[in-house]
Amino acid sequence: MVRSQWRQHGFTLIELLVVIAIIAIVAGMLFPVFARSRAQARSSRCIANLKQIGTALFMYSDDYDGRFPWGIDYADQHVPEMWGSFPSVEAWIPHMPRVESALNPYIKNSEIWHCPADKGFTVLEDWDIPLDGQPTSFDAFGSSYTYQTILTFRGGLISNLRDPVGTNVFFDGHGSWHGGRGYANRRWNVVFADGHVKNVDRETFSNGWMDDPFMQ
Repeated sequence: MVRSQWRQHGFTLIELLVVIAIIAIVAGMLFPVFARSRAQARSSRCIANLKQIGTALFMYSDDYDGRFPWGIDYADQHVPEMWGSFPSVEAWIPHMPRVESALNPYIKNSEIWHCPADKGFTVLEDWDIPLDGQPTSFDAFGSSYTYQTILTFRGGLISNLRDPVGTNVFFDGHGSWHGGRGYANRRWNVVFADGHVKNVDRETFSNGWMDDPFMQ
């Protein structure tokens, strides 16, 4: 009698397959939502890091007569040939400290330089120059962020910038970490020279670079 009732009320193989299929469909619907939420959380943490770096930048500037930090980023350090068109600048690089060391007294937490979305890279972005930033840029170089070093090399004051709102200062080492697929769809978290931080598209990111960002 008990066995008969079990057979009557138990799941058939077809019913089990239907349940499994429904679970798989629901999981497939929820996974992209969880993935987007996780990516947004990482981007938010990255933005918070850049805000602290921006604060350190202004503290440094207050202590050094309004100037940008005397330092280079890991791209300058490992690929100084980028500055081949500026021989005097290229000659300075081996004798300059990393920009992180200039700002660390105002930060005192190395994790601030670590973007949670940092997936590393094998080629220096926009230069097609091999550079081993694996497994992450932070692991390889001690920082997930790069710096617009022309601000230091030009020797100008923050107060003399042409467009502080639109001038990149620190930003993600690679646009694929927060962006979509393809070169044009990459996005970067950027701290600008007026202190605001924003996730921007390629056009805004590219416009933030200037050969001479200072007023004459």
